[in-house]
Formats: sequence, C-alpha cells, structure tokens
Amino acid sequence: MTNKTARSARKAPPPADHNRKRPEAPVAYDPTVEELREFYRQMVLIRRFEEKAGQLYGLGLIGGFCHLYIGQEAVAVGIQSALEPGKDSVITGYRDHGHMLAYGIDPNVIMAELTGREAGISRGKGGSMHMFSVEHKFYGGHGIVGAQVSLGAGLGFAHKYNNDGGVCVAYFGDGAANQGQVYESFNMAELWKLPIIFVIENNQYAMGTSVNRSSAEDQLYRRGESFRIPGIQVNGMDVLAVRGATEEALKWVKAGNGPILLEMKTYRYRGHSMSDPAKYRSREEVQSMRDKSDPIEGVKQYLAQAGVSEDELKKIDQDIRKIVSDAADFAETSPEPELRDLYTDVLVEQY
Repeated sequence: MTNKTARSARKAPPPADHNRKRPEAPVAYDPTVEELREFYRQMVLIRRFEEKAGQLYGLGLIGGFCHLYIGQEAVAVGIQSALEPGKDSVITGYRDHGHMLAYGIDPNVIMAELTGREAGISRGKGGSMHMFSVEHKFYGGHGIVGAQVSLGAGLGFAHKYNNDGGVCVAYFGDGAANQGQVYESFNMAELWKLPIIFVIENNQYAMGTSVNRSSAEDQLYRRGESFRIPGIQVNGMDVLAVRGATEEALKWVKAGNGPILLEMKTYRYRGHSMSDPAKYRSREEVQSMRDKSDPIEGVKQYLAQAGVSEDELKKIDQDIRKIVSDAADFAETSPEPELRDLYTDVLVEQY
C-alpha cells in the first residue's frame, strides 16, 4: 500500500461542532444586604487570620512552609458561598487556610493546625499545607503542584457514581495550570461528564514568574477548549462577580453538561510563601492593586451603597479581630501531639 493510499484509508476526523451548547455569560450576583454583610465578615476573617498567621510564623510558632491568601479572599468566599456544605466537595493546593475559613471551619482548629498542635484539624500533623476534613468534605491542602486536580476529578467521579447531587470544586493556580496531570484530568472529566468545576486562581505570578512569561497561552480560561470544556474568565477581586460566575458554573454542571473551567483573575499581596521576598515585582505594583482593586474595599463600597454605616463595619472588624486573637491564644496554649502519635494515622485503621 502506498503512502497516498494509506492516507486516504484513514478515517477522517469528525467535523468540529461549532454549534454545541455553551454556558450563559455570567452576571454579577445580586445579594441581599445580609448576604453582603456575610461576604464582608468572611473576607475580613480571612484577611485578619492570615495577618495573624504571618505574625506567628515570624515568631517561630509556625514551622515549615506557610502560604498566605491575602488579596485573594473574594475567590474562596464568592465560590463557596454558593456551595452546599456537607454535599459539595472542595479540594485545593497548599494555599488553603482561606478556603477552610470560607467553608465555615472553626478558626481555632485551623490555627492550632498551623502551630502543630494536637487540637488541630489534622491533629498537628499537616501544618499549613496539608489540612483535611472529611466531615466538611474539604479534601486538602496538597503540597504537590497540580496533584489536587486529578484527585478532584476523582471526587467528581464519586459524586456521579453515588448519584448524590454533589459537585466538586477543584482549585489550582496559574503555575499548576502548566502541569501535565491537569490535562489528563480534563480529558477524563469531559469524557465522563463529571460534575466538577475547575477553578484557576490566577494570581499572576505562580511562584515568582509572571504568567505571560511562563504560559504560551496566558488566557487560562481557554485551557480546556481542546477537551471541549467551556471556560469563563472572571474578575476574582470582586466577590459579586465571582458568586455570579459560580452560579452559572453550577447550573452548567448540574444540568449534566460535564465540567467547566473558571479563571479567577486575582492577586496576592504577599510573596508566594513566607520565605519569598517577592523581588520580582515592584512595591508600586502591589500598592496600585491594593488601591484600585482590593476585594474587601470593594465589598465595603457595595455595603455603603446599601446603607450600611461605617460604624457597623468597624464593629464587624472588632469582632473578627477578637475571634482571630482567641484562635491564636487557643493554638499557643494547646499541647503538642504526644510522641506515640507519630505512629498513628499512617495506615487506614491499622497502627
């Protein structure tokens, strides 16, 4: 058989389906005043908690790595406010404190985990990067870049297999978006029409290289197109834009259409971790983002338009500062795990 004959014998690829169904363009969420207050409260809680975590790290009370969520609060709060706790599952990378707080997990046990105490949510064994709560369907906290995406696809498969109506939200960053296992997961998720929302928290710099220097396609919401996964780019500094996009994503997934990809354009104010001096960007750039796009200041403006007074917001902030201070006191006064606990939780139900 000649090469020409062999080529003609190959099956022609099917024509591209340019008319296939797409999700609707999202609109900003229209909250009640009480919902706005709760968004504000949660975002301030994350901000103050992370500031305190940074202080404790500086004092040597938190060991290992510590990645703060300051600046990205609108993403976790906007998304997880739309989920059903105990039904929908969440998985993320090692920048995980904010996601746990947004899912309603007790600040005391999170701070105790950060400081390696037995009262911590992972009994002091996970630290900052590896927190976990089956009770809350929060599945980590993962240190391997991009690993949570494949595990998230597994969680999505479990939701579909068990027919429990749940959806998995798998968060990862712009750096992890270049990992190979991400695209293997995309392929399986679309083939099996899994109920999963892939969320890229694009904070612009991965570890220390800007996304347009490290990614040939820096419009990351397009990354699922070759797998027929639709993508939406969202202002991740606006909690109402995030919530609105999440509502549309949930509608898409729950209708049986398979996965969807949300790119959250956000920004972290601190370095990649507490050990990162962040010399790859200027102070002026960071300050400009704080001045023009801070997510907490944005929701404060929404509250002011709704008639909420500055005094009321100050009261919320005072209450949050006490919650965080109490969490730090709880962590510092809780005992460390006993030596014998080194041998527990190694194998499932076998010690």
